[in-house]
Amino acid sequence: MKTWKKVLIGIGATLIVGIAVAVAVYESQKNVVSVQTGKVQRQTLAAIVSASGEIKPKTYVNIGANAFGKIVRLHVKEGDHVKKGQLLAQLENVQSSADVNATRASVQAAETDALAADAALKTALADLNRAQSDADHARLDWDRAQGLYRAALIAKQDYDLKKATWESAEAGLAQAQARVAQSQAQKDSADKHIAQSEANLTRVSDVLRKTTYEAPFDGVITNLPVREGETVVIGIQNSPGSTLMTIADMSVITSEVKVDETDIVNVRLGQPAEVTIDAIPRKVFHGVVSEIGDNAIVRSTGVATSQATSTSEEAKDFKVVVTLSDPPPDLRPGLSSTAKITTATRGNIVTIPIQALTVRSRSDLLPAAGGDRSVQAANAPADAPKLDPAKLKEEVQGVFIIRNKKAQFVPVETGISGATDIEVIKGLQEGDEVITGSYKVLRTLKPGASVKIDNSAPTKEEESS
Repeated sequence: MKTWKKVLIGIGATLIVGIAVAVAVYESQKNVVSVQTGKVQRQTLAAIVSASGEIKPKTYVNIGANAFGKIVRLHVKEGDHVKKGQLLAQLENVQSSADVNATRASVQAAETDALAADAALKTALADLNRAQSDADHARLDWDRAQGLYRAALIAKQDYDLKKATWESAEAGLAQAQARVAQSQAQKDSADKHIAQSEANLTRVSDVLRKTTYEAPFDGVITNLPVREGETVVIGIQNSPGSTLMTIADMSVITSEVKVDETDIVNVRLGQPAEVTIDAIPRKVFHGVVSEIGDNAIVRSTGVATSQATSTSEEAKDFKVVVTLSDPPPDLRPGLSSTAKITTATRGNIVTIPIQALTVRSRSDLLPAAGGDRSVQAANAPADAPKLDPAKLKEEVQGVFIIRNKKAQFVPVETGISGATDIEVIKGLQEGDEVITGSYKVLRTLKPGASVKIDNSAPTKEEESS
């Protein structure tokens, strides 16, 4: 055989072998799925609940108008530090001051009338005592005259005179008693006039006092929406009154956040929290949960469900107050903040990346030996256990682990979850390799599928799919 024929035969054989090898490699790789993996490891895990809100002082008060009038003087400006009892503002008080002076004069006049009534009562009592004495003396004379007249020792004229004198004394006694009762009534009336005038004085003094505003505690003027010369009004029924200013005690600062209703069950008083403030980037402040709201707040309206007039299926939040332990000195109320509350911490526990968790129905976990499941069920042994169709639809939480280059679904029982990892209580052991992605693969991966590990950075298409 010629040499060139041998070369052609060799080249042809090589091509046939190469094609066969390529086909074999292609067939072997055709059903292999590329996956990313992570290791089951032990670590300390903290469960975090994150919520947004704003900075607020623990103690603050909106000072509203207690009277109608014009502001004649503002003694403070926004940002001023004030002491308890310090004068803040003064409303026009000409009429209220005049009312106080007039009522005070009425009190003094009533007191004078009471003194006069008391003196008249004492005089009436003295007259009563004198009339009583005269009446007693006249009765004695009358009694003696009766005896003497019966003994014919005095004339009829003397007898009649003694009788008239006694009757006149009795009438004078009755008149004195009436004057005492009248004087007592005048004294009681004068005392009531004093009480009435003092009550009026208390009322007008309160009106006058409400034209002057003092600081209820040490704090900072955080809001001053009014100016000198403006007229303020008090609130009536559903119409709110004018707000003069807001005073805040900046010694205790809180972050008031709204926690989602699905997370509030894990929040407890005293739990530690880390607070970040948008206006102060790259700095973390520490605090503890000091207050947890009992009423849910509708997220879209901010109204508590107890105050809502109709039921709503909207998402709801709960107010949680975190008291800062190290607030900066220049912090201002109303700044946006985010609190990360540590609801649980566990050390030396088995964890996996959260993205490794997936769910499958029980029907997806049945052995796939090929063919229709209905045919498999028909050909199943008579003594094989029959699964309830309802149970076949139940979802099972678990992860895919790699065993002999195949994906094996393992049901797991989970505990607390952190930012990126979650605790596994049952189902996995330290060192197991679990499939973490991509999301598209985890969503469609079947138990028993052949896999290959590719932990290179995923493409944008894989991340968005």
